[in-house]
Amino acid sequence: MRVGELAARTGCSTRSIRYYEQQGLLTSERLPNGYRVYEASAVARVANIRRLLSLGLVLADVRCFLPCLDGDLFAAAPGRTGLDVVRRRLAELTERIEALTEIRDDLAHQVDLATARVAD
Repeated sequence: MRVGELAARTGCSTRSIRYYEQQGLLTSERLPNGYRVYEASAVARVANIRRLLSLGLVLADVRCFLPCLDGDLFAAAPGRTGLDVVRRRLAELTERIEALTEIRDDLAHQVDLATARVAD
């Protein structure tokens, strides 16, 4: 299938698909006219890449999962490297959530103080 069809079937932009290919996460063949042609397995691969990105991973992290990107990503037995990457990202997300929670609490406190000073 051509890049436009792959984009339509995955809900991914053609630009992102080309970028995934540039980053070595996806492969295609070139027709004599220069068009990219992808195998049917590219649909699952792009969907899995997008799923991993939606979970907070970055493309460099996704490379750790190359051997299982064409199938049911979460049914595959996890490798140690992949688990380490996911654990690291989870720790980073937890830190960000804690920092944002602290900011939110400080802002809420300031709103409470300001509300108490508002003249009716």
